[in-house]
Amino acid sequence: LIRKTLSLSEAKQVAAAASAKAAAEGWNVVIAVHDHGGNLIYLERADGTQLGSIVVAQEKSRTALMFKRPTKVLEDTILSGRVHMMSLPGITSVEGGLPLIVDGEVVGSIGVSGVQSSQDGQVAAAGAAALT
Repeated sequence: LIRKTLSLSEAKQVAAAASAKAAAEGWNVVIAVHDHGGNLIYLERADGTQLGSIVVAQEKSRTALMFKRPTKVLEDTILSGRVHMMSLPGITSVEGGLPLIVDGEVVGSIGVSGVQSSQDGQVAAAGAAALT
């Protein structure tokens, strides 16, 4: 079984689309893209973005990859009262992380941090859309 994963050029394509969305909105963000194995393949920090977002973007991306769902879904689950979800190992339950899916298979993930989490989610979605 050969598993699909992201190439560097695809990771750059995803990040470029995300970066374009962030720039159009005037948002300074960090964009992290991981391959299907959870390895960082590309990271970009816009000038002026807080340093804490470097780690947060990566953790959002890894969470989306490991749980095969948007981090917003996990955030909503916790906000609905299932607070025990916060104790799961490796979970960052804040909007802004998305799995990257090609032909129904998770091939990687994107995580964005730097502005409000709903805005991070918009930037991540713009990046993910560029892959299809």
